[in-house]
Amino acid sequence: MLRSAKTGDSKSTWKVLIMDKLTVKIMSWSCKMADITEEGVSLVEDIYRRRQPLPSMDAIYFIQPSKENVIMFLSDMSGRSPLYKKAFVFFSSPISRELVAQVKRDSTVLPRIGALREMNLEYFPIDSQGFITDNERALEDLFGDDENTRRGDACLNVMASRIATVFASLRDFPFVRYRAAKSLDANTMTTFRDLIPTKLAAGIWNCLAKYKQSIPNFPQTETCELLVLDRSIDQIAPVIHEWTYDAMCHDLLSMEGNKYVHEVPSKTGGAPEKKEVMLEDHDPVWLELRHAHIADASERLHEKMTNFVSKNKAAQMQQRDGSELSTRDLQKMVQALPQYSEQIDKLSLHVEIAAKINRIIREMGLRELGQLQQDLVFGDAGMKEVIKFLTAKEDATREHKLRLLMILAAIYPEKFEGEKGLNLMKLAKLPMDDMNAVNNMRLLGGATETKKSTMSSFSLKFDMHKKKRAARKERTSEEETWQLSRFYPMIEELIEKLCKGELPKEDYPCMNDPSPSFHGTSQVLSSNPTSAAHSMRSRRTPTWARPRNSDDGYSSSDSVLRHESSDFKKLGNRIFVFIVGGATRSELRVCHKLTTKLRREVVLGSSSLDDPPQFITKLKLLTANELSLDDLQI
Repeated sequence: MLRSAKTGDSKSTWKVLIMDKLTVKIMSWSCKMADITEEGVSLVEDIYRRRQPLPSMDAIYFIQPSKENVIMFLSDMSGRSPLYKKAFVFFSSPISRELVAQVKRDSTVLPRIGALREMNLEYFPIDSQGFITDNERALEDLFGDDENTRRGDACLNVMASRIATVFASLRDFPFVRYRAAKSLDANTMTTFRDLIPTKLAAGIWNCLAKYKQSIPNFPQTETCELLVLDRSIDQIAPVIHEWTYDAMCHDLLSMEGNKYVHEVPSKTGGAPEKKEVMLEDHDPVWLELRHAHIADASERLHEKMTNFVSKNKAAQMQQRDGSELSTRDLQKMVQALPQYSEQIDKLSLHVEIAAKINRIIREMGLRELGQLQQDLVFGDAGMKEVIKFLTAKEDATREHKLRLLMILAAIYPEKFEGEKGLNLMKLAKLPMDDMNAVNNMRLLGGATETKKSTMSSFSLKFDMHKKKRAARKERTSEEETWQLSRFYPMIEELIEKLCKGELPKEDYPCMNDPSPSFHGTSQVLSSNPTSAAHSMRSRRTPTWARPRNSDDGYSSSDSVLRHESSDFKKLGNRIFVFIVGGATRSELRVCHKLTTKLRREVVLGSSSLDDPPQFITKLKLLTANELSLDDLQI
């Protein structure tokens, strides 16, 4: 898009890039200002601001195909004195025929248009294997207590068209599978909430059907698989403590997105200076450690520091007595070295972050809480242990007690009915506001909640006499060398079943409604990645997927995902999983892990990526009609 204005002799000229609120956001998630400047853009403008006329320059418009945007563009370029020499217009999603006709009707504008195209780019990449549609209010709009179907449908329509643009960009055409509504019996009405995956899958399917007709080289047969789910499939993943480095950073440190602020020693010897850093894919240390258990990450950082010191003579001189050094000592020593390079800067930063996380874990007694959370999930602990914890640990923070009760409510919803729930909240000394978050877990429970309350009294009693209930089956894993790494998100099981072709058709039907041979698709797809229906790989590397081997994190490589351990082009066809209502970092980690294990690239999509505090805030809003996201913070 940015290179489109390089026509004939205009190679050296600078261009203006004009965007709206949404496309600015898409651009900033996908590349940095330096990348845009490198492509010859000297000025970035907002379409709704008054702009200075630059009649000698070409302009690139990257805008949503709305009526307002088209009117603004036409007023810029029509008449005797247009704002720019030539306009290259790119729409973020498909434009209506009426609006195209409106552009064509203006005879003064037509000769000034260098390009008029649909970019189909309306998603936000969060890393090399994850994207969001940025529907921050999806949980509230779709799962709220006051089932507003008009608002819900509008939210799903936007989501569907944005998800479809992912497939348009990657030239991939999926088998669309979705979690079916579980109707209990003929007397039970299916609610709007039960139908969320069904409606979204239908919306995506409609967009894809149009793409098959309108996009050149769009595959006509299926090249990948998409599984549409919602937050009800796993209510525990968003609130349990996840013990990997990435999740701990976002859960325990007050980070703003991926931005971390830390103090660095002053070069002039004065007070320490505050420095902002981005924990992102182009930091090789972050790439290597983000999915490691925090204990493993700390050990590896110590090892890296030790290696550096052992290879460096100046550092050895400082370590005269030969005593065992702590990571902190090593860090100070390395900082004192004259050749204190960017590489050590990064290492030093992560040593500091890991130390801070470990300190918080110790001070807040998180190991004990984490153990109890996981024991609850696997049925090794129950109500008694939670009461014991709440009685003994009065100093536990409000958020930690709340998260524990939310896990309990997901496994034992009946323990929160009426008085029982209030008594638990009193014991935990939590305000009513927090009770909302616990009660609203039922709104994510899908049809199963109704089942529990409509069962005969005998079976309910029987259920409660069962010793302990497990929310997950144990999985033996090669990674379980670390304490507290038993927990896994439910999507791990679903993706593995999908890959093996074992996902039941009655629970997860397919929109494409293919021939009876469909049961074998997974195998057919994964074993023949170079078939005629091969997915057209994107040829250019976005900055969020740069290879890790270049020093500055940038490279002109044309392989989209080369910085991962293997070349994805040799893998089977992609699997996409989309979760309505917010995904978690543990779910993103699982997609990276399964890519290696299943030898198929697994991509996670969601309406948003939520850390536990954000998720709790959103959950409270499901019944707080008068409040908005901005008023309510945990």
